[in-house]
Amino acid sequence: MSLKSVGLLKVIGLVASGLLSCFLLSGHVYAAVEVNSADQAALESIQGLGPSKAKAILAERKKNGPFKDAADLHGRVKGIGEKTVERLMGHGLVVNGASKVSAGSSKKIKTSSKDIEKTSSQKSPRQRKAKEEKKE
Repeated sequence: MSLKSVGLLKVIGLVASGLLSCFLLSGHVYAAVEVNSADQAALESIQGLGPSKAKAILAERKKNGPFKDAADLHGRVKGIGEKTVERLMGHGLVVNGASKVSAGSSKKIKTSSKDIEKTSSQKSPRQRKAKEEKKE
């Protein structure tokens, strides 16, 4: 081999390693795993999804059929919340063909103890009227 060809091989090696580095640093590449058709091993291949949650997903899917969307998944599987589903989808989980949580797919319902107290302490117009009459 001549010095020119050795130099050329070094340049090619540097360019290839540079491209590989850029590819690896640009983000992770995940294989898509469809929650409605995946088996235990495929679900466990998703980063952040362990054996117990994979079993819970499979049991729920077997009992009540396929998941419609991300909101359906986190609504039906205990221990998997909205943020967890978003994170899992970022790692390759696909729910009914969708790889991202759609803007209108989840309805946030938060109930605090104040809301419960407020609801239980609200009185109907008839009850308020009776209370006012008692004061008089």
